[in-house]
Amino acid sequence: MPHTPDIPHFGSAQPLTRFFLRLVILSIFAVLGSQGFGKTLESLLVLAVFYCVVVAAIRREEPFGSVLTHFDEAAAYAVIARLAA
Repeated sequence: MPHTPDIPHFGSAQPLTRFFLRLVILSIFAVLGSQGFGKTLESLLVLAVFYCVVVAAIRREEPFGSVLTHFDEAAAYAVIARLAA
């Protein structure tokens, strides 16, 4: 039987897609917010940080693993929220 080459596994594709999709959705809601785009986006991103940390804890994901996790998403959302402040 011929040996097939190992196909690389892209374990971070799903978290990146999830991150950017959620960022687009939060941005759309921030545009519709009554407090202004920056303040509303900041508030929504803080909520996203809490959500990602809770999900990561429930799924028992490792914070410093070899693939991206909800902890990494939470850190990215926190940085963006700080920049939006």
